[in-house]
Amino acid sequence: MQTSQIRPLPRQKKIGGARRRGLSMVELLCSLTITLLLLGGALPMFNELRTGMALHATAALLETDLQFARSAAITGGTSVRLSVLGTTAGGSCYVLYTGAADACRCEGRGQSRCDAGARLLRLEEQAGSAGVSLVPLQRSIVFDAHKGTVTPTATVQVVAADGRTIHQVVNIMGRVRACALAGSVGGLPTCR
Repeated sequence: MQTSQIRPLPRQKKIGGARRRGLSMVELLCSLTITLLLLGGALPMFNELRTGMALHATAALLETDLQFARSAAITGGTSVRLSVLGTTAGGSCYVLYTGAADACRCEGRGQSRCDAGARLLRLEEQAGSAGVSLVPLQRSIVFDAHKGTVTPTATVQVVAADGRTIHQVVNIMGRVRACALAGSVGGLPTCR
């Protein structure tokens, strides 16, 4: 019959009279350097992902508001306008309102100003520092209250700081479709 002997663990080396535990300074610095190199490569990817998500979110909100404008015009019995404007702070905004052309404007910092007789339905602002903006339209889009049609047809461009662009194309019937230039935004068809 064999008996197993339990061997004692080897003693840790003593350095300066104390037992050595943990990592040395060189090992810690090497680990920190490797971690920083990995993070340095990942941060631009996270920035690109964040910008892409903001681009998609802004385009989706605009599409929802375009559909809301058509619906509000038909159910309310009065024409609804959409104006896409630039702000003084370098951002952009759009306003949905009833009333005459150019009756509502963006003031910046979430504020708008409407002339007498105009009623603001919705204001959405994109700050200049947000990384996503809308290209201003030369004139407002009108959703007809009786036919539900749009005059004029338009393409509203949602642009990210890195150049990726989503086009929200509004046809004469008030329907909206999204597309991107030459596959610049994944998951969307190419604009024709």
